[in-house]
Amino acid sequence: MDLGIEGRVALVMGASKGIGRGVAASLAREGARVAIASRSRERIEQTASEIAAEHRAEVRGFTADAVEVETLPELVRAVEESFGPVEILVTNTGGPPLGDSLSFGRDQWEAAYRSLVLAPMALIAATVPGMRERRWGRIVNITSSSTRQPIPGLMLSNSHRLAAVGAFKTLADELARDGILVNSVAPGRIATDRIANVSGKPLAELAREPQPDVPVGRLGTTEEMGDVVAFVCSERASYVNGVNLLVDGGLVRAI
Repeated sequence: MDLGIEGRVALVMGASKGIGRGVAASLAREGARVAIASRSRERIEQTASEIAAEHRAEVRGFTADAVEVETLPELVRAVEESFGPVEILVTNTGGPPLGDSLSFGRDQWEAAYRSLVLAPMALIAATVPGMRERRWGRIVNITSSSTRQPIPGLMLSNSHRLAAVGAFKTLADELARDGILVNSVAPGRIATDRIANVSGKPLAELAREPQPDVPVGRLGTTEEMGDVVAFVCSERASYVNGVNLLVDGGLVRAI
């Protein structure tokens, strides 16, 4: 299936590893011109080089920290000077720390809010004017299955990701008539460093372990996540708007 995004400019946050990298690789394979960003210059440049070589695509790395919300408009300007106007935006801003629900200080609450709510909104504010001018855009936020069913020990994530889903649902209603579709994609148990940290087990061991409470019986892969996000960003998904799409192998039983 031709997703119709060849030559489109995409910006993927948190893309040096994990789900962000999987998304960037899937978009690059479909012919998009992909800007990827993360905090580590060395790691993001290495990732860009690897994805570009694997998929014979144009991929460039940029340094940005989602918590430093004030710097994100400058990131968008740098991407647009390098590639042209951003047409696909994937806001993947990582997960806040685990802990007892009442143990977090105000600084931790505020950092989580900046990363999971303010950062996506700052990126959207910087990219939407150009999308409106061209009357085409795709905006996808990487959320979590916790937006449908809270995960124990993840108070900061459970709280702030729900706020982001509400914001994206609101934007989906406001921007669709400008040709801009706004969606969220909610991963369940995906084989990433994040789930290894939550479980306390090495990632390689986790990836081999059966997952009896997941109907498909295993962890998902970052490639599977990337392919779903690439479809949601595509021309083929032109009537998909305002959803919070679970990609969890059936883990969440709620209807």
